[in-house]
Amino acid sequence: MSVKLIMTWDIAPEHEQEYFEFVVREFIPGVQRLGLDLHDAWATVYGERPQILVAAVLDSLEKAHSILNSAEWQSLHNQLMDFVINYEQKIVPVSGSFQF
Repeated sequence: MSVKLIMTWDIAPEHEQEYFEFVVREFIPGVQRLGLDLHDAWATVYGERPQILVAAVLDSLEKAHSILNSAEWQSLHNQLMDFVINYEQKIVPVSGSFQF
């Protein structure tokens, strides 16, 4: 059964430029190397929701856990934490519609 890894966060106000450089140069290529099929990327411009939502689809829950427990994911995640606040993640079964 396919699953979706949904990650949300807010960009730390003092790190916007470094955040965007890291996401484009390292985070996106890194998660793609790990086998995450990036499916959604949303930015909230108004309202009380996390500023960023990113979702990736994986073939199985086992694959998701394998990736999230890998050293490369831990490194990417730790670097991301230098630039964001209020990070949350969850794994859910894929539905045919938008998932938050």
